[in-house]
Amino acid sequence: MAVLAPLMGLSGCGYTDSRAAHRAQMTMIGIDSQDVQTCVGIPDKIKKISDNVQIFEYSRTLNIPSTNDSALFPLQSLVNLTETALGGAGKTCITDIRFENDRVTDVHYSGDDDEIIGTDGVCSIVTRGCVRQPLASMKHVRKGPFGPVSGFYSPKATPRPATEPVLTPTAPVVPAVTTTPATPAAK
Repeated sequence: MAVLAPLMGLSGCGYTDSRAAHRAQMTMIGIDSQDVQTCVGIPDKIKKISDNVQIFEYSRTLNIPSTNDSALFPLQSLVNLTETALGGAGKTCITDIRFENDRVTDVHYSGDDDEIIGTDGVCSIVTRGCVRQPLASMKHVRKGPFGPVSGFYSPKATPRPATEPVLTPTAPVVPAVTTTPATPAAK
């Protein structure tokens, strides 16, 4: 039990990392692509969906050093057992940031990105710069344990306004030729 106590204490870091990642999902909404590159960095990939929609993709891997077993304490074995029993031990995050008209509308995380406590904790390595040093253009999100940010789930996505339907071109309409009946000439 004395050996597991430090491991459980370290697992709390996953909770704060998860809150930081989820805070970024809220505070980054509305900033432009230049501000994103200022606090996150140059994207690994850029996908242009349409003239006004694009996605920046960032892929990061967490470098987790391994511990060595000693003759007295099998520390790495205990770490492996803890990760197996409690979950977590994620190392990779893929962050997709969607822009519409050069403004962030969504921040999504995927990959093996959960730590022992919380979800998406590994993704804090991508957005950490935006959370630690917020830009003036970022939204303010209340801090504290009772704030809107959770370590266990992503914030709710804000509903997008309905867009106007896109009309697809059809075959041109050819006006019908109408003939008028001939009128007898006046005498």
